Amino acid sequence: MTRANAPVLPDGLVVFVKRECETCRMVVPLLGEFEATVYTQDDPTFPDGVDAMHDHDLSWSWHHDIETVPTLIRVVDGQEVERTVGWLRADWQRISGVADLGADLPVMRPGCGSMSVDPDLADSLEATFGGHVLKSRRIELAELDDEMEAMFDRGFTDGLPVVPPTEARVLRMLQGTHRDPHEVVAVVPPDLVPVTVEKIAVNAVMAGCLPEYLPWVIAAVEAVCTDEFNIHGVLATTMPVGPVIVCNGPGTRAIGMNGGGNALGQGNRANLTIGRAVQLVVRNVGGGRPGEVDRATHGNPGKISFCFAELEDSSPFSTLAVSRGFAPSDDTVTVFAGEGPRCIVDQKARTAEELANTFAACLRTLHNPKLVLAFDAVLVVGPEHARVFADDGWDRDRLLTELHTRLQSPGRELIWGAGGIADGVPPHLRDTTLPKFRPDGILLVHAGGGAGLFSAMIGGWANGAMGSQPVTWRVATSGSDRMSA
Repeated sequence: MTRANAPVLPDGLVVFVKRECETCRMVVPLLGEFEATVYTQDDPTFPDGVDAMHDHDLSWSWHHDIETVPTLIRVVDGQEVERTVGWLRADWQRISGVADLGADLPVMRPGCGSMSVDPDLADSLEATFGGHVLKSRRIELAELDDEMEAMFDRGFTDGLPVVPPTEARVLRMLQGTHRDPHEVVAVVPPDLVPVTVEKIAVNAVMAGCLPEYLPWVIAAVEAVCTDEFNIHGVLATTMPVGPVIVCNGPGTRAIGMNGGGNALGQGNRANLTIGRAVQLVVRNVGGGRPGEVDRATHGNPGKISFCFAELEDSSPFSTLAVSRGFAPSDDTVTVFAGEGPRCIVDQKARTAEELANTFAACLRTLHNPKLVLAFDAVLVVGPEHARVFADDGWDRDRLLTELHTRLQSPGRELIWGAGGIADGVPPHLRDTTLPKFRPDGILLVHAGGGAGLFSAMIGGWANGAMGSQPVTWRVATSGSDRMSA
């Protein structure tokens, strides 16, 4: 019950109280019946008529882990041997040694929360007394400096305001993970700067994350910094792509992620801040800034944040993570180098065959209908469309097989100049049949609202060894749990 390096309480009885606590006010008359050292948290004049010590900075309360007032402690040779919280008449009588203490009071009455655990104070107390050593550089601001404008001026933001990463906020963020704050979890391109858990926590604070989101941010950072994903190439390309983060597992629901209505849009704190934190790490640690290494011709709004959960519970398909070798109970992130989503509309299809035809027709146009095998795609199937496939008994494998079958094209329609379009494939492929996507080039995800016969597709960047591969990473585990495709 006593923290490391705590100041030593005096031998005998010690009582912690505060005036605003009704139970504390109730026990005040009893303090004259035994000798005790009294610490008062709020009002230095409380209790009336008692020579109390004012715990003005709450250091005594924090170090001795006072969670409730009143707290009565017995100390022997500088060591706490017994305590009781609130008012329990039998406990107070036993610890004080006064047999009839409070005989006219109720047998029991709960106390109040100690000021040292007040949510408005706990983080700053942890920063002040916790003995933590954050290694991040401190930036001192003048009294009249505006914190928000100072961070804009220093280039720390993505163009939107960020939360000032004070020491208290960073320490609170670090409570979201068991990993050592100084552990290096990745080397972030393009500047190839090692990033620690602490540095990720700093950017997670700036992005607006809650501590419980931190393991997801760490996992996504690890995934995008792999050679397979190739974040340096994703930044340097002139195509409008960035990390798209698809989250799976029971943890997505536990932290409140959205895989339902407007899953790819605004409004959900977990979705938006996890994706934003990853982008801020790439910017602030790795140096991936627009106009410098980031050379996108147009970019897309998803380069601020593009993160969502798969809607698993109502899905007729196995999940994306399971399809990539993980268990349903695993929490994972899959990162994909993608552009913004494009809507797929089919209001009339009532059979799986009809709807697959629409999906294939839309997927064929991705980037350019004559460019094949060079790009992957994420296909986000909405719940109403998913029910059409479920009604006909199509699972994930059946749907993907049917789509790949429909996405074969004769080479003569794809070669340079065919159809009056200069782009395409070389003339020597005229007599071949070519698929739009490589065999594992469509990543199927179930997400979206329950109303609306819509789905979406997200086009990727160049695939293969010279481009970017999707990477799936288990949350809150080591790098050995990585799987890439």
